Amino acid sequence: MIPARFKNEAGNVLYVMKGFDGALSVYKETEFQKLIQSAETLPFNKRDSRDYLRIQLASVRELEIDKLGRILLPKELLNKYHIGKEVIVIGVGDHMEIWDRGAFEEYEKKTNEAFEDIAENLGKVE
Repeated sequence: MIPARFKNEAGNVLYVMKGFDGALSVYKETEFQKLIQSAETLPFNKRDSRDYLRIQLASVRELEIDKLGRILLPKELLNKYHIGKEVIVIGVGDHMEIWDRGAFEEYEKKTNEAFEDIAENLGKVE
């Protein structure tokens, strides 16, 4: 089930793709187009750029939102990215993330322990 506010802004289509840290990232059309425009600026002659673009863009699936505000995630996508039957959906700025509940709880516990150090190091130039 897609949160009502997100659904109202999204229209009838969402884009889901491999996210970071084990999550799936879900984008509205407008934010997905911004992501694609940003990706197009990456230099394809650099290995890291090519690798990132290939993996990221190969994972994209266009999903229709049904009349009840739901999306159906393809089973192959759930299996590939280890998303089980119990999920957590969180908002992260310009997109949502879908996490396997157990994976998110583990991530949250580990990250909460280092939260203050993470906050302290934001914006530091190394």
